[in-house]
Amino acid sequence: MPFVTIKFLEGRTDEQKKAVVQDVTEAVFKNLGAPKENIHVILEEMKKTDYGVGGVRKSDI
Repeated sequence: MPFVTIKFLEGRTDEQKKAVVQDVTEAVFKNLGAPKENIHVILEEMKKTDYGVGGVRKSDI
């Protein structure tokens, strides 16, 4: 029962999210042989105010 977690900044469309879930599921199925119904893809969308790199929040760039 594979679990895949993807973290990304806010701003992706619903269509982009659907596509990445489908593509990641297909890749795990192809490479690990896990049944698709057992593959879990978890999308964690982060606000730009809650993420920083090099001491600067993404919302401040």
